[in-house]
Amino acid sequence: MGSLQEHTILVQKVCEIYDKISKLETLKPSKDVDTLFTQLVLTCIPPSSIIISNLPNNIQEIRSKLIKLCGEAEGHLEAHFSTLLASYTNPLDHLEVFPYYTNYLKLSRAEYDILIRHGSAQTGPPKRIAFVGSGPLPLTSIVLASYHLKETTFHNYDINPLANTMASRLVTTDPDLSQRMIFHTSDILDVTDELKEYDVVFMAALVGMDVEEKVKVVQHLEKYMAPSSILMLRSAHGARAFLYPVVDPQDLQGFEVLSVFHPVDDVINSVVIARKNIPITSNINHHHHHHDQLESGSIMPSSCKYCEFQMFNNPLTQRSMIEELGIDD
Repeated sequence: MGSLQEHTILVQKVCEIYDKISKLETLKPSKDVDTLFTQLVLTCIPPSSIIISNLPNNIQEIRSKLIKLCGEAEGHLEAHFSTLLASYTNPLDHLEVFPYYTNYLKLSRAEYDILIRHGSAQTGPPKRIAFVGSGPLPLTSIVLASYHLKETTFHNYDINPLANTMASRLVTTDPDLSQRMIFHTSDILDVTDELKEYDVVFMAALVGMDVEEKVKVVQHLEKYMAPSSILMLRSAHGARAFLYPVVDPQDLQGFEVLSVFHPVDDVINSVVIARKNIPITSNINHHHHHHDQLESGSIMPSSCKYCEFQMFNNPLTQRSMIEELGIDD
């Protein structure tokens, strides 16, 4: 999709949906909210050559507002299901009640594979991971700790004390995760020397709602993370940048970008993995992998909770593909 006319139609559709979303009285889960965000995701899913940064200022402003609305809606959805899960005696036995739990299973498997392939090949599985922006329903940490990194301690950082209270209730009754899942109520910009203790730092998609905020967080992490530690970020590409902020690898000063994955199927977020304080090399090759050749399966959306619909009603007929920009070992 490369023509000016197609880009114009795309932008017009996104603006129409934004107009409807912005008029909603609440973004808490409801039929209207779910329908509009599903429409938005389906509009932004098809691979597009549109370059968001080239759009006029008024469209940039709408995009910025739309990303904030997406973040607010996701926060409400996570809080709703975190509260529901906490009503069970053993919340972790009922994670499947969250309608997009299977997305997290696939995402976490994919990110684990990326991490082990690029970040832990020589050092082995990380002992301590920090997850920045964990929220009231920290499914990435829970799934990674439960299925993939069973000896790793997860330190979850969120600026919202209520979110951490809700999240901690989910693991309190589990004898294993209650010991390996730790919650910190902090602005990550106030966390300094502790960052040196982590082998890997995950940065959620909605930490830093615009380029300036995200770069500020990255610069802070670069200042305090340990040499050779790993930074994993979630980004967006093409029309998906209407849903999430974009991480430009050029903004990761002080890090060597090891790999960037841009999904071109019905998956939302790109995944960026970088290592601190390794000189950037120019030995970069482009690889293309068909979806069914990846052991990890599809990289599923990290934050988007409105994607279940198009997983089973995918309007795209082309085969799923992930573009990898990586450095050969």
